[in-house]
Amino acid sequence: MRVKVQKWGNSLALRIPKPFAEEAHVDQGTVVDLSLSDGKLVVAPVTRRPFTLEQLLTGVTKNNIHKEVEFGHAVGRELW
Repeated sequence: MRVKVQKWGNSLALRIPKPFAEEAHVDQGTVVDLSLSDGKLVVAPVTRRPFTLEQLLTGVTKNNIHKEVEFGHAVGRELW
């Protein structure tokens, strides 16, 4: 499909046709990675992989782990 590159402020812009956006899972506000490959523009949505528990716990050390915090007596459905 051919689309026209247009001026947008001091930059250039192009419109992404709806079928392309839907298939690439791109919506308004989606952050994309723009790169060049053999002189061609490549646009890909930035996807965040969820952290694993192991990845999250790698930052916990004896120096930065907090102690227990007292919030008072158990109340209502908190009672065991």
